[in-house]
Amino acid sequence: MSAPKFTTLGCRLNAYETEAMKELSQQAGLQDAVIVNTCAVTAEAVRKARQEIRKLRRENPKARLIVTGCAAQTEPQTFTAMDEVDAVIGNTEKMQPDTWKGMAADFIGETESVQVDDIMSVTETAGHLIDGFGTRSRAYVQVQNGCDHRCTFCIIPYGRGNSRSVPAGVVVDQIKRLVDKGYNEVVLTGVDLTSWGADLPAQPKLGDLVMRILKLVPDLPRLRISSIDSIEVDENLMQAIATEPRLMPHLHLSLQHGDDLILKRMKRRHLRDDAIRFTEEARSLRPDMTFGADIIAGFPTETESHFENSLKLVTECNLTWLHVFPYSKREGTPAARIPQQVNGKIIKDRAARLRTAGEAQVAKHLSAQIGQTHHILMENPHMGRTEQFTEVSFDTPHPEGQIVTATITGQTATLLRA
Repeated sequence: MSAPKFTTLGCRLNAYETEAMKELSQQAGLQDAVIVNTCAVTAEAVRKARQEIRKLRRENPKARLIVTGCAAQTEPQTFTAMDEVDAVIGNTEKMQPDTWKGMAADFIGETESVQVDDIMSVTETAGHLIDGFGTRSRAYVQVQNGCDHRCTFCIIPYGRGNSRSVPAGVVVDQIKRLVDKGYNEVVLTGVDLTSWGADLPAQPKLGDLVMRILKLVPDLPRLRISSIDSIEVDENLMQAIATEPRLMPHLHLSLQHGDDLILKRMKRRHLRDDAIRFTEEARSLRPDMTFGADIIAGFPTETESHFENSLKLVTECNLTWLHVFPYSKREGTPAARIPQQVNGKIIKDRAARLRTAGEAQVAKHLSAQIGQTHHILMENPHMGRTEQFTEVSFDTPHPEGQIVTATITGQTATLLRA
């Protein structure tokens, strides 16, 4: 008998939840199982999940193979139909202790092989909190799950359900425990982070949570927030950006496009000028701020001139770290029904051009750091990250988890040297 093996595909939140499943399956006594935590963000992500499942089955012919995550939630029939798969469980079920107790007992046939309930009926965020997922230097804390918005290209609400928040007191208590364990950086994660608090009494905003954490956990050296929707940023979050050096100067923005007509067809709530205005304001409050962004290439009806507006937005917002997504048709979304789908070859070409623009921005950012002094959080003895999340390599080793003050002496195509 051997301990379960886990494979995670997709986002940080999935990785966080895999750590929770490890604990739950261990407590339940599950043995000889392989669990795949899938992603559904693109059709390619689902294809990769199927490919990974086949590979894992070949490598583990006698183990029980369980599929969970967003793709299992949105299209359980896809995985149920695979001969390699023994059980499919949804995103709610995967965080419940009883599911794993049942899975451990199912070697004698007591559990249904498909457990995927209506995610839209879920009103609470999973209460299973993990102290310390990540490296020994950085911990991730899930504060929110789900999304109330219905962007026309996105399948994720159907995998994650509606937005729900972890109460501030619970978050603060968890971060205090992490700091007591020696973590020097905490990252707040969620599916739609800036919607945090809308379902809580008094409807606090993300900025209120950030300010509360920084006030009530004075020994926390560094707080990061992951991907945000800039149109939802509140006054207190801007105040924190302006006045709180412990809030790291790096924001990843859910921009998706740079053309107003395409943004409307995507059912986004901002226009290109809103994105430009936000980045200018944030940088005026915090001059060392860097931005990452998600941008989709080849959304249905996108013309060359629409695409050029996305390309221009990269420099107009001075974006540094791009996540470029070639548009992927997801059945069940409104965008999949738009007749004017863009040719796949054109999508691929536009995505490549966006990535090239992103590489130029990274090179510009790296060269500007030469000679600068940074506080670098060590992720392993020879690599750490600056406040702006830029990777730095060291010839001389430093203890993992330590914050090192160093002057930048050089660069490669993707990282700094100190």
